Amino acid sequence: MSKTVLICDDAIFMRTMVGDILTQAGFEVVGEAETGIQAVEKYKHLRPDLVTMDIVMPDMGGIDAVREITSHDPHARILMCSAMGQQALVVEAIQAGAKDFVVKPFQPSRVLEAVNRVLAA
Repeated sequence: MSKTVLICDDAIFMRTMVGDILTQAGFEVVGEAETGIQAVEKYKHLRPDLVTMDIVMPDMGGIDAVREITSHDPHARILMCSAMGQQALVVEAIQAGAKDFVVKPFQPSRVLEAVNRVLAA
């Protein structure tokens, strides 16, 4: 059975890009979220094996969404996706419960490497 993924990013092109990378690698994208609040709600409903989470999103930022999800499910596997220059935020995201991160713009191989590392943890 393929692993399920929830993709959280406010930019549709990023959700599409991440979705394409993961689908081609055999993952099943079970949902997408544009805001942190949607990410938390969809996580609780869908219970995916993995979440990809943007740091900067409307309503509730990605780091707060990570905190919310991990308080609900301490075993949640969350991969942060951040733009260049957000290193301090990446550290904060890891402290909040994210398992790894990839930096945008990213290479498909780097995304899959991080996804596999997070799922193996």
